[in-house]
Amino acid sequence: MDRADADVRWLDELEQHARDALPAGVLEYVLQGARESITTGEAVAAWRAVRFHPRVLHDVTHVETSCRLLGHDLDVPWGVAPTTLQRAVHPDGELAMARACAAAGSLMVVSSNAGTPFSQIGATGVPWWLQAYLPADRTLAEPMLERAVAAGALAVVLTVDTPVVGTKYPTAGTPPVWESVDPALLRVNFEPGYDDQPGAEKALDLGPHDIGWVAARTGLPVVVKGVLRPEDAVRCVQAGAAGVWVSNHGGRQLDRVAATATCLPAVVEAVGDRAEVYVDGGVRNGLDVLAALTLGARAVFLGRSPLLALLHGADGVARLHHQLREQTVEALRLAGCRTLADAPGIAAP
Repeated sequence: MDRADADVRWLDELEQHARDALPAGVLEYVLQGARESITTGEAVAAWRAVRFHPRVLHDVTHVETSCRLLGHDLDVPWGVAPTTLQRAVHPDGELAMARACAAAGSLMVVSSNAGTPFSQIGATGVPWWLQAYLPADRTLAEPMLERAVAAGALAVVLTVDTPVVGTKYPTAGTPPVWESVDPALLRVNFEPGYDDQPGAEKALDLGPHDIGWVAARTGLPVVVKGVLRPEDAVRCVQAGAAGVWVSNHGGRQLDRVAATATCLPAVVEAVGDRAEVYVDGGVRNGLDVLAALTLGARAVFLGRSPLLALLHGADGVARLHHQLREQTVEALRLAGCRTLADAPGIAAP
């Protein structure tokens, strides 16, 4: 077996490695979807259903994978999506993730629930965005937002699909992870006693005006995450969003929500000429990256895969980035694409 075959097998076996190594509660948190996990289960198949119409007689001697997101140059058209409990997967947590992303020329989106101070993440040199929820009392979010700005965050990703946390069905005999995880492994960037303050619960009244509020408080571009409908994407852009992130929260919120691969084209058609459009959900390999690019995404974000690779520390995440880059370059070559700009239009869902 050559190295390429070994890497493909390693990527395919990430979940099994995690099943063998992670505590049951942490593993369930990483893998579970909402309720019956119908949406989570359909994500990978939706990308596999995309069919390509490759171009031929195009010189693909040199393939360029670089892209520019919100004015920042990256070497690859993907980033790591925000995930909680990274330090429960590996002691180095967000720092290992950041170092691997920086070395790969990728982008990291840091969860507001992170278990590592923003200042330490920023010190790695990784380009990073902050993911944030807004509380009912918006002013309670200001200290956390200020910390992110001071630590060098380049944008704020406002998650809008979580007015409440979707119900998950626990596995019999597996205690909820929140009952066993060390509190020091998460939410270290919030003020002490934050959760006990009136108005700290997630906002039920989010509106387009909140996009402008976040932009004004931080001075950073705002990306709206959790958009599936084109008319909602239009409202986001009209309210000042610099980017729209097509996401169903990894199937962890409302179950039976449509796969992001099927929602992406309509959102791109609605706002792709006015804002950057990204997508996540079920992206596992270079063919999935190509599929997203052909359907108009500026970039894709990876959630569960980097978190599973993090079991092996920074080296594991670096290996994931390396293999994904090799697969994406091969896919682009076989599709007749020398740059990412050549990809749109060669596939249909």
